[in-house]
Amino acid sequence: MTDTARIYGGSLYDLAVEENLTDTLMEQTQQVRGLFRENPDYLRLLSEPSIPLAERTGLIEEAFGKDGQRYLVNFIKLLCERGLLREFAGCCEMFEDRYNADHGIAKALVTSAVPLSGEQQTALQEKLEKISGKKVRLVTKTDPRVIAGVRVEIEGKQLDGTAAGRMAGISRRLEETIVS
Repeated sequence: MTDTARIYGGSLYDLAVEENLTDTLMEQTQQVRGLFRENPDYLRLLSEPSIPLAERTGLIEEAFGKDGQRYLVNFIKLLCERGLLREFAGCCEMFEDRYNADHGIAKALVTSAVPLSGEQQTALQEKLEKISGKKVRLVTKTDPRVIAGVRVEIEGKQLDGTAAGRMAGISRRLEETIVS
């Protein structure tokens, strides 16, 4: 995350706290971030300097002005005007980090070889909440290199329950035994 994203995302969060809009803006920033991720051409269009600024901000108003929280719509326009729209994802990350800290939420990145079922996600979330003492929000991804099991990264700690992780642990212990 860049310093620019930290500053702008932090400022948006401060405004959200002041206006009692943290929940609303948290939800909407994530939705817009997802839209930009799914439609990178739209983000490129909004960042294209050869298109007049008034036209680009008009597109933002057209896309988000009806349903979007006014502060968020103006925030996106501000980033567009300053040529910083590509920093939006980092701003969202900063906003989310501050939101999570204020609400006692830990984000857990869960990597598995195959998608986890809803039941598995719920069980894992409950276990992580018990361990961390915080409300946990799971972010799941699949990686076939995991082979079996899950790897969890939460609050700077890595919990590796994958087959590859277990085999690496066995290999380390064997090397230590041989070297000793």
